[in-house]
Amino acid sequence: MKLSQRLQYILEQIPPGSVLADIGSDHALLPVAAVLSGRASKAVAGEVNAGPLRAARKQVADAGLADKIDVRHGDGLQVVESGEADVITIAGMGGALIATILDEGTGKLSGVRQLVLQPNVGEDMLRNWLLHSGWVVTGEHILEEDGKIYEVLTALPEFQSPLSQEELYAPVQLAGDCTLDSGLLLRMGPHLVKAPNEVFFKKWQGEIAKLQSVLKQVERSELESAREKREELRRQIEQLEEVLACLQKDKP
Repeated sequence: MKLSQRLQYILEQIPPGSVLADIGSDHALLPVAAVLSGRASKAVAGEVNAGPLRAARKQVADAGLADKIDVRHGDGLQVVESGEADVITIAGMGGALIATILDEGTGKLSGVRQLVLQPNVGEDMLRNWLLHSGWVVTGEHILEEDGKIYEVLTALPEFQSPLSQEELYAPVQLAGDCTLDSGLLLRMGPHLVKAPNEVFFKKWQGEIAKLQSVLKQVERSELESAREKREELRRQIEQLEEVLACLQKDKP
């Protein structure tokens, strides 16, 4: 079956033979592809909305996989039992929502050996949750598809990770006397900054443009709070521009 570039990359992060739980599965494309390809021996497709739930059940039935993929109605990790799945995928939601789903379902993460997460926005909030909840981000990928930019994060439990949190978020020294501290690494991606591609630069140039647009609006106000906001926005813009310039110099 043909997957989008985004879903194909997520699929490739699932270790062969996994027991998969795909949360917010929509049309169940990912679990169907995972079972058909051998990435998953069986799967749970969780969906809270009635329309996508019906579409998921039809997709699974049409693929002849009703004995291997259980489509369940429920919110977040309510659809799985503790220890039932060893890989969890959550894609296509905001980073804050994904973090909330994981936080509310922490008890269901027992026995899970890998998370594959694709936030649409708020990647820093998701990284922050992982950092403080015993999960180490071991891989990051950024791609553009149909005019949208996506990041995919893979995380392992701390006790299984070859990398410690301290190593992951240790300050990074770049050419041009730039230092990326843990705050910047959480915001921009500790792996992505070490191997930035053109999509990475495009994303952050876009983020700078958004900040500049907000700055123009705030500059119209004479309020004291607006003055403080202007200073903060200028600081952020200057910092990001400096980081991008240093990363360009660092490119091989």
